[in-house]
Amino acid sequence: MTDLWSDLLGCLDLRAEPGNAAKSGGTAEPSDAAEPGDVFEGRNQQLSYHRLFGGQLLAQFVRAASLTCPGKTVKSLHAAFPRAGRTEEPVRYEVERHHEGGTFATLTVVARQRQGVVATASVSLHAHEDGLERQTTASVPSVPGVEHRVTLDLLPWETRAVAELDSPKSEPPEYDLWMRTPAVSAELAPALTAYATDLSLIGTALRPLEGISQHDAGTAFSSAVTSHSLWFHRPFRTDDWLLLHQHSPLLAHGRCFGRGDVFTEGGSLVASYAQEALLRFRPTGG
Repeated sequence: MTDLWSDLLGCLDLRAEPGNAAKSGGTAEPSDAAEPGDVFEGRNQQLSYHRLFGGQLLAQFVRAASLTCPGKTVKSLHAAFPRAGRTEEPVRYEVERHHEGGTFATLTVVARQRQGVVATASVSLHAHEDGLERQTTASVPSVPGVEHRVTLDLLPWETRAVAELDSPKSEPPEYDLWMRTPAVSAELAPALTAYATDLSLIGTALRPLEGISQHDAGTAFSSAVTSHSLWFHRPFRTDDWLLLHQHSPLLAHGRCFGRGDVFTEGGSLVASYAQEALLRFRPTGG
């Protein structure tokens, strides 16, 4: 079995097709006209999972956009998932440039397999600028001790939490997860964080329901992420502690909605995210 951390890093090493501007590190001239961009291929994680994990697609979207526009970083990404991807086939990422100037760039990235489009993303990028800074957020708690280590199967790094995500008791729809990856380049931080944000928002939405948790997927309910958005506010690293602070305010009409903020151990808000998912409960007898 391939080491999950090495496997994930390999999935982020997208292969550029010949002729890509990103392959040679080139940049496009400023333009407002939509034009064909770069094309990449990403391999899939080796998981005992029935479909592609959405976090993998989010992470590869971030990498495809970053490679297309060197010198800029992803500031926002809005993804939709029209159909489940197949694990046995690599994913082709087709980038279309809508605008690329000296400071900002706007792209569309389409993730495609032979069956058709499995996901799309609208991505905005921004070159670093200095400027006024202000932050108004609640204080960040201390990192929990080692006795609060938790295991989340798809996260190949250290995670800690005080609350139990899959508690059978009715709990508030909130969940704080601390994470820290092995040593890794800071340029991979947005992709790795995007990957992590897709894992536990549905579980957060389920917490108020007595006797139901993510472990009941496929029996008590069926679920699938339909859209996911991310915003990156500041540079950061994932090999320092990060807090994913999550809240799900709504579950209704066969869907759930959740959102979260990502903080450093020192309290800096570095990213935010939101997700909508299909959440259908199976009828009970009676």
